[in-house]
Amino acid sequence: MLEDTIRVLAGDCTVIVDGTDREEYRGRVTVIVKPDNTVLVHDVDGYQPVAWLTRADSVSSTSDPTNGFTLSAHKGDQTVRIAAHEQDGFGQYPASEAGTPVGDCPDCGGALVRSSGVHCVGCGERYGVPADATVRDDYCDCGLPRMRVERGLAFHVCLDRNCESLDEAVRNAFDREWSCPDCDGDLRILRRGGLLAGCEHYPDCDVGFVIPSGVFDGDCGCGLPAFETPSGRRCLDATCERMLEAPPSD
Repeated sequence: MLEDTIRVLAGDCTVIVDGTDREEYRGRVTVIVKPDNTVLVHDVDGYQPVAWLTRADSVSSTSDPTNGFTLSAHKGDQTVRIAAHEQDGFGQYPASEAGTPVGDCPDCGGALVRSSGVHCVGCGERYGVPADATVRDDYCDCGLPRMRVERGLAFHVCLDRNCESLDEAVRNAFDREWSCPDCDGDLRILRRGGLLAGCEHYPDCDVGFVIPSGVFDGDCGCGLPAFETPSGRRCLDATCERMLEAPPSD
């Protein structure tokens, strides 16, 4: 569900900014209060606010049809106070991140957009997406788009990890496929913040490697797998210096 809101206040206002200096303005302005308590006071001139306070510690406002609205925002020793002599508008509206459209929500028909993850503009449903993932234009049976993620292979899975799990796909492909360079135990596919190939003998052996974004490309000179990544060919062990000893796979 959508929980973030933006408050919008408009009218003939006096705006007082107190901090290092004191400034006072009056005019017909529009005041925007964002979910992170950033306060922006806009007039008709240019794109820059005439006054603002970024991520205020506290913001309070009142509205009275007769007396208009007031707003007070504080951050440290900075204060923005606004009083309406004549109120044109006072409202609170649902808000979300803006992003690139990637499909339609199967639950409500709203637009799915990608920003930090993927979310629905209509109902607010959210899906975590790896930063390197590409959202595809083909759909899972559940109605959501699939994404392409490279973790040794190119995996095509649903945006909803509860529908099709990227972790499970990588585990099925590579669990116990590689040996630990320190004790010859099997490397297991685990999630510890990110996807890891970690020794099965942990905690007696604490070897573990983050699985990089890229596709399997033969073996490194150290015996571990190599990957072709956006930044070039590299070993599973990001600190390995023997990559040049083994050619890429054909």
